[in-house]
Amino acid sequence: MVQLPLVQLPEGPPPDFTYDPPQAPYLDIVHQDEDVLLLDKPAGLLSVPGKPAAHKDCLELRAQSQFPFAKPVHRLDLGTSGLLLMGLNEKAHRYLSIGFERRLVDKAYEALVCGHMSELKGQVDLPLTCDWPNRPRQKVDFETGRPSQTSWCVIGVEGDHTRVGLTPLTGRSHQLRVHMASIGHPILGDSFYAHQSASEAAPRLMLHARDLSFLHPGNGERVSFTAPCPF
Repeated sequence: MVQLPLVQLPEGPPPDFTYDPPQAPYLDIVHQDEDVLLLDKPAGLLSVPGKPAAHKDCLELRAQSQFPFAKPVHRLDLGTSGLLLMGLNEKAHRYLSIGFERRLVDKAYEALVCGHMSELKGQVDLPLTCDWPNRPRQKVDFETGRPSQTSWCVIGVEGDHTRVGLTPLTGRSHQLRVHMASIGHPILGDSFYAHQSASEAAPRLMLHARDLSFLHPGNGERVSFTAPCPF
């Protein structure tokens, strides 16, 4: 495992923002059958409704406008784009949820990060826990944090930045964002964890859920899907 130096993450809550989710395409369907709905979520749209009334618009409610029983199996952060899986009936949702719990689902992300990596691939192994005074932020904590691992590999160098493939081996909240920031390569456009120059280097969080592979609830066979990276 490549060992990289830790850097101090920024403190305090992220700056205020106005929720203005994209309206087109209203619902980008990658795959749909009698059990499964797979969508390509745009950056800037919530996966599920937020608490404020102004944050009601979300991928879940958009899906339910066409598929009344659609229910997300997992979530993506507001700024993250890419593949999000929903079950279209109770049996399928439970089957898919168990697959996530038992780590039978494979996910791969693509990101643009600040700086150049010293190696072509590596793994981050840093325990994470909620930063309660600044929630929903997460932080590295070697005493109370839950084990968290992320594999990464270099796809290419783009000026002062690097395009990387990220594979979460665990499923902690904000895991990819905290891990990359913690080794000195924050994801561009990340207002939570990146330093100011990296946060302002992109108009959105440059993180995309590109690949998803899971056991289909209809026949138990593994199926795989890809949503091309939009940046």
